[in-house]
Amino acid sequence: MKRILNIIAIVALMPLTGFAQGDDLGLWTSIGIEGKINKKLSVDAETELRMGDNISEAERWSIGVNVSYKISRWLKASVGGSLMDNRRTKTTYYADGSPEYTSDYWSQRMRAHVSLTADKHFGRLQVSLRERWQYTYRPATYVYRFDVDADEYEDKPHEYKGKGKNVLRSRLEFDYDLPRWKADPYASVEFFNAWSVEKMRYTAGINWKLTKQHHIGINYKYQYVRSNKDFDNEPNKHIIGLEYTYKF
Repeated sequence: MKRILNIIAIVALMPLTGFAQGDDLGLWTSIGIEGKINKKLSVDAETELRMGDNISEAERWSIGVNVSYKISRWLKASVGGSLMDNRRTKTTYYADGSPEYTSDYWSQRMRAHVSLTADKHFGRLQVSLRERWQYTYRPATYVYRFDVDADEYEDKPHEYKGKGKNVLRSRLEFDYDLPRWKADPYASVEFFNAWSVEKMRYTAGINWKLTKQHHIGINYKYQYVRSNKDFDNEPNKHIIGLEYTYKF
């Protein structure tokens, strides 16, 4: 058991090597509902609100649906989609590095995903590997940009063209069952790959089963962005996660 807990601790502490003073602090909260159609088929839905800029501003809300099918004891497939509204801040610069235009606006996105998850139990420990392909489309958005030199907004809106992106998300997770406390501590590491690894997300948390239907969770994430080509244009970030799920 000690060796198992050490594995979880190592994964949970991996992000400590990437901390920096300029990292952002976020709060992600979600409410979800899960239900089993039969022994193999299940469906879930979730709505989420994300706060950023040191938990001072809303940066994203989303609502999504997911359907899962258990192919075998160790393999599960799922498909789903979500609608999101993201807050974006963009600045263009002159050749000398001074700001030219700034803009702060909300932009909708549509996302679809397909996943395969394989898991293996070692006593109370469950090790799982999830491979998820996701496609996100951001439609064209028209924004009145702020002209820094003129100290005023443009007369005509600027078009930020529509864009789509494919990402492969690979997640390795360790879960440990503590039935006496009706709790499941876990730790994971996830890689966001778009021809190269652009972002990594480390997570450590715990889920509690309050009753058969009511479940809550709390977690800590550290998100490390390796590439400025990241679709979400996010900084490195420390994240506190709060979750509630109703299961039936």
